[in-house]
Amino acid sequence: MKHLTLLALALTLIATICLGAKSPYQAVLLHSRIRGRPHGPNVCAMQKIQGTDKKYFTNCKQWYQRKICGKPAVISYECCPGYEKMPGEKGCPAALPLVDIYNTLGVAGASTTQMYTDRANLKEEIDGPGSVTFFAPSNTAWSALPHEILDALVSNVNIELLNALHYHMVDRRLTSEDLKHGSSFTSMYQDFDVHIHHYPNGIVTVNCARLIKTDQHATNGIVHVVDRVITAISNNVHSFIDTDDDLETLRTALAAAGMTAMLESEGQYTLFAPTNEAFEKIPPDTLNRILGDPVALRDLLNYHILKHMQCAESIVTGMPMETMQGTVLEVGCDGDHMTLNGKAIITKTDQLGTNGVIHYINELLIPDSAKTLLELMEGSTVTKAQQMFVDTGLGPLLSGSEALTMLAPQDDAFKGSMTMDGEMKKLMNNHLLKTQLSSKSLYHGQELDTLGGLKLRVFVYRNNLCIENACIAAHDKMGRFASMLTVDKVLTPPTGTIMDVLKADDRFSLLTGALQTAGMTELMNQQKLLTVFAPTNDAFNTIPRPELNRLLQNSQGLSRLLRFHMGEGMLVSGGVTSHTRMQPLLGERLEMGMRNYTVYVNRVPVVEADLMATNGVVHAVNAIIKPLPPRVERPQSDGPAPRVRSASSRVRKASASRGFKNEDLFQKVMNSRSSRTMTQRQ
Repeated sequence: MKHLTLLALALTLIATICLGAKSPYQAVLLHSRIRGRPHGPNVCAMQKIQGTDKKYFTNCKQWYQRKICGKPAVISYECCPGYEKMPGEKGCPAALPLVDIYNTLGVAGASTTQMYTDRANLKEEIDGPGSVTFFAPSNTAWSALPHEILDALVSNVNIELLNALHYHMVDRRLTSEDLKHGSSFTSMYQDFDVHIHHYPNGIVTVNCARLIKTDQHATNGIVHVVDRVITAISNNVHSFIDTDDDLETLRTALAAAGMTAMLESEGQYTLFAPTNEAFEKIPPDTLNRILGDPVALRDLLNYHILKHMQCAESIVTGMPMETMQGTVLEVGCDGDHMTLNGKAIITKTDQLGTNGVIHYINELLIPDSAKTLLELMEGSTVTKAQQMFVDTGLGPLLSGSEALTMLAPQDDAFKGSMTMDGEMKKLMNNHLLKTQLSSKSLYHGQELDTLGGLKLRVFVYRNNLCIENACIAAHDKMGRFASMLTVDKVLTPPTGTIMDVLKADDRFSLLTGALQTAGMTELMNQQKLLTVFAPTNDAFNTIPRPELNRLLQNSQGLSRLLRFHMGEGMLVSGGVTSHTRMQPLLGERLEMGMRNYTVYVNRVPVVEADLMATNGVVHAVNAIIKPLPPRVERPQSDGPAPRVRSASSRVRKASASRGFKNEDLFQKVMNSRSSRTMTQRQ
């Protein structure tokens, strides 16, 4: 117990500190300090991706996951920024000596940058008076530059190299607190700006280069070590697209959609730019249809654009991000690869413009809002329904522009082989509604017109939304002209009243006769909705033959028995939860639950659910339903427990209070023990 209390206090402390930090980076740094504290003062816990040199401060959420970009991460403990080890002492007790920027470059491990400042005659500028922020490329960043670029820099140190280094410098001191998300600062190279992004996960970037050693203070400024060499940006996102032949089809599509001006304007966009190859992978008919439809084309292009700027280095786990089309993309990573919707389709990252960033992709992303019904069905869990609609001859309709709503049963809703005859074609037509709807627009009691000429009823339950016997099983898919609602069953539209349903099924021949004897035929044909738990012949045959014969001749007893199996309202199986109650027409209560996809009523399993009728629903049971015994409330005092009466006596009194007499045959059927007692009394 003591350990649990200490753990709770520690977690509370971490959460309080992280929430109280001034910036996301500071929150992550403070969390790393807390995790490193057992190893001594000023020790920070770092997560390192196995097999690489990439390290990250740990944040509050990912400490226990031990993964970065889906790859295992190991914990190492290092001196926090600004501190160093002392021989013979635990942790990092000593503050680093404060020196000028030139020497701080060496202390921070950016020795290659320090060497190039010597070559470019920049040393005097950064070890003298003034206040400068230096975004210093790491040694690895310099070695990662293409040879031709590095050769061009070092072969002209007084111009090219000097300009490159000046672009990494800002003529003022900027700590991590000053590096606000979306801010820009004028560099010391021809007043070109450097662009800062400070993400919620604590990662800070400059021109999409990640700051890997932050806040290395100097006497005349500050050094932030970055993981790549950055270059000056002068063109906007559209200018970048306009000059790349590999984006020619995208350029044409943007112009046709009237979106050129947007990508030329100020903003912070992220564009996942499909290459020419990506467009070529799409079937020509589909591509031509979208390119010729301005609404679908704008939706398609906006689906490739995020409302904010997201650099590749800011991603350490999958995150949903809203697009300008209104839906979301899952932007993630897998090792060194940036991913989109779980796919490694991004071929080039971080092509930076003044108003955003471009990531190249080799696969076109088509949103649901640009698809036809048939296209919505592809790659989903309704492939059998798709084939059924096509076999019915509805393919051209589902590929057209008519406003429709499809009720598409999941694959496991189809049992056995399905014969394509006239009835099946009619059934599939009844899975298509005459207008485009979303599930959010449906309400209880609503009637929906189908292409087959029927009216389908809508039932809203606490846990489900159902259309006749079929309930919504997945999120809506809203297409260009039509929508698809995935349902859990094949529709069985009603063809008659409850009495008609029972008469048409040989399993209910005894029940049909009993209803007629009890004078309940009119009730079974009335318009008022009923839910009937219908005993099959097998259920009646569990009653001893002499008692059954007497029961079937007793109209009053039959009426009482059968009314206990009925309730007002419409309850299909999809509306049943773990504790659903229904008031029977006569009696105390019916309690329903769902177990292993089977509905139980008063502990009796339903052998076939959802036989739909125009005035209700029938659920078949193979046993007579009995009242549940009253619940026994346990005594709360410390004294002796009161004597508990027998279940049979409780049932007798309860049924008597509800109008059932001890001599009624109903009670004999309800409880065999009670029936034996009543026989003795008679």
